[in-house]
Amino acid sequence: MSEHEAVEVALAVDIGGTKVDAALVEADGRIVAGSRRRAATGPGQTSGTFSAAIASVCRQATDAAGPALRLVGIGIGAAGPLRGDGTRISPINLPWIRDFALTEPVAAVAGGLPVRVALDGTCIALAELRFGALRGVRNGLAMVVSTGIGGGIVLDGRVIRGDTGNAGHVGQVWVRRPDDADPARSSVEGVASGPATVRWANAHGWTGADGLELAAAYQARDPVAVRAVRRSAEAVGQAIAGYAALLDLRVVAVGGGFSRVADDYLALVEAAARAGALLPAAAELRVVPAELGDDAPLVGAALLVHEGA
Repeated sequence: MSEHEAVEVALAVDIGGTKVDAALVEADGRIVAGSRRRAATGPGQTSGTFSAAIASVCRQATDAAGPALRLVGIGIGAAGPLRGDGTRISPINLPWIRDFALTEPVAAVAGGLPVRVALDGTCIALAELRFGALRGVRNGLAMVVSTGIGGGIVLDGRVIRGDTGNAGHVGQVWVRRPDDADPARSSVEGVASGPATVRWANAHGWTGADGLELAAAYQARDPVAVRAVRRSAEAVGQAIAGYAALLDLRVVAVGGGFSRVADDYLALVEAAARAGALLPAAAELRVVPAELGDDAPLVGAALLVHEGA
């Protein structure tokens, strides 16, 4: 097969608080079978080990590209905020990584091909708008509730990136008046993320260790687990009510591991959002499950290349 007949693929990279993923993705959003690779990140990383993990998964993913595939660029979705020219990150959930240049660990694989960077929430919104739960939606939000809380904003049918590329940091909005020296604990993320919810439950007498155990306790109707999960959903819903009033949103697609902590989590979020709505239109907002799941960040990162998004 000649180069002109080869299928064009982008190397998509997703950098989060606990792992980095890479895969080859076609223009139609399909992840090339056998190309997905993952490496753990997290506490104890240095800039050097972090860079090595990214470079390793990129090399492994591109090894899956045979003569039938042609690499056309690299798209990177990363936990933010983005810094400088938009290719450096100082992630909130990776406090030991600061002003990290994302283009450096992928340079060997890129070989002069374009490298495009966006927030992971932006990538998720791009993917859900193009292929998922936000198809046909003119004004909406893609939101992830997991180790952290983030998202991407769709206005007038396109994903908004902002002046510095940092639009969509929906987890860094206050939903409580700061009651201590750390206002981050009063943000949506500080109140409602998986780790924050587990911490709250532990402080109120629950002895479990993580979100999986909390989910089981909620299903068993442990009273503290029930209060903890509902507290998370109410905070997310309260925040969504504000987003809806400000941006005139119609649909919020919610994904992420902690959004599956309870079968009725999204119903609780929607009820809280509608109850907190101060405008009639905001009271009609729908909260729906994101459709692309764990593929969304990679698919959206690939769209940065395939569609110049």
